[in-house]
Amino acid sequence: MIEITGLTVHFGGVTPLDDVSMSFPTGTCGLIGPNGAGKTTFFNVLSGFISPAAGSARAFGTDLLSMPNYRRARWGLRRTFQTEQAIEALSVFDNVAMVHEHCAAKQSARRREVLDAIAFVGLHGDPDERVGTLDARDRRLVEIARAVVGEPKVVLLDEPAAGLPEVETRHLSDMIQRIPEHRGALVILVDHDMSLVSACCQVTAVLDFGKLIASGPTAEVLRNEHVMRAYLGTEDKL
Repeated sequence: MIEITGLTVHFGGVTPLDDVSMSFPTGTCGLIGPNGAGKTTFFNVLSGFISPAAGSARAFGTDLLSMPNYRRARWGLRRTFQTEQAIEALSVFDNVAMVHEHCAAKQSARRREVLDAIAFVGLHGDPDERVGTLDARDRRLVEIARAVVGEPKVVLLDEPAAGLPEVETRHLSDMIQRIPEHRGALVILVDHDMSLVSACCQVTAVLDFGKLIASGPTAEVLRNEHVMRAYLGTEDKL
């Protein structure tokens, strides 16, 4: 479980996270909200790119905010980004192996665990193929393979379905749902595709202007009047 208490971030006169308290149980959880709501800022706090002005974040009893960001990666915190981070000039295997090198997994198991992560996300081509030759779907899958290699404890997925057609999003949905059971990690999914969030997430939290406006079972949250007004538009769109 991840427990967030009083998390506050200031950027000058802007407060992208304003005294946010919420919890995420094991499994796959959603975090939604309009653009600028504070979702990526929240991921940046957990992964160590931003230091909050106040608050705490504990994952499975561990104080994340007291750890340097590199130790969070070794502890098992992984994430993807809205912009691609895989290195185009390197192979699929080498991109995933780079992450494995910085986690707590044994070096002797590297090749097996890297190939296992590549297979898990559904990449069936040559692992020695350069990432720069892959299409958008497969590049996205390389990013997720980097997040699930080894033994992650928490996987943060930042808009993994952005720009993908429906058939590819369905493959992504099936794979994300298998992460907790088959990779042993708690997943937090940020995405604007509500069908993806509904399919994957047992519980969902909603941010708007840096404040938590709803949290609970996903179906109930998506019917919440404040959520529909702030993010989803009118009730007719559901």
